[in-house]
Amino acid sequence: MHLYCTGAGTPTLVLESGHGDDFTVWGKVQPALSKVTRTCSYDRAGFGWSAEQPGARDAANIADQLHALLAAAGITTPVVLEGHSAGGLYARIYASKFPKNVAGLVFVDATSPNPLPQPPFSVALDHHGNVEFAFVKTTVALGIARLMGQCDAVPPGLEAYAGWIKASACHYPQLDAYVRESHALDESLKQAAAVRSLGDLPILALSQDPRRAMPVFLQNRVSQKDWIWSVTNHDKDQEAFLRLSTRTRRVIATDSGHYIQYDRPDILIAETTTFIDNLR
Repeated sequence: MHLYCTGAGTPTLVLESGHGDDFTVWGKVQPALSKVTRTCSYDRAGFGWSAEQPGARDAANIADQLHALLAAAGITTPVVLEGHSAGGLYARIYASKFPKNVAGLVFVDATSPNPLPQPPFSVALDHHGNVEFAFVKTTVALGIARLMGQCDAVPPGLEAYAGWIKASACHYPQLDAYVRESHALDESLKQAAAVRSLGDLPILALSQDPRRAMPVFLQNRVSQKDWIWSVTNHDKDQEAFLRLSTRTRRVIATDSGHYIQYDRPDILIAETTTFIDNLR
């Protein structure tokens, strides 16, 4: 499996990407965090530069594979796990399975294991059916996606990672890894929901801004009422992370959407730095 570590110092910060993302999603923040402590991002099995591995792609199995990866890399002292989106589920399970190996958790707009009801538009956005996956895989396999320029997009601020991003954007086997994790998501949610307390483990929850305006691409598809319902329930889900430990803190990243590491890297860097400094 592919592990990308930069910087020096303890505790080591391990960055866990969200569903469908590889290590490059941290490209705006890892260089700065590496000035604070040793910082490692990685590709889960089947994504980016990590080979596929057998077994279920649920949170428990993913946690086991990360534990083996860190051991192989000689990272034996307790780490800080920072998980974005579904990566928060995997970090939560890792902390419950290997408590002696975790010094703290940082949730980055993490997925709630007990999500409140969402309006139909939100459910539809999160759902990807087998037919849709088959279509996407066909366009990638035939080279259509690349001809249409869909494999060359590099988010602003990630130009240093452009080569990696373009190389993995339309990597056919990666789509199968995405599907396998999707099919295991319900089981991952159940596993994470069973972890009701992590004792006094230090936890920082970074959340998107519930007051932000509706994204332009949704304005002709979603009512304002449904939008408010969605962000209100998401905000309540984020607040629930404060009950996971006796040592928790929550920060709302103003003007940020789900990808705080893209929208407000300054807040993520500052808050993670303070969190690590407080652990030392």
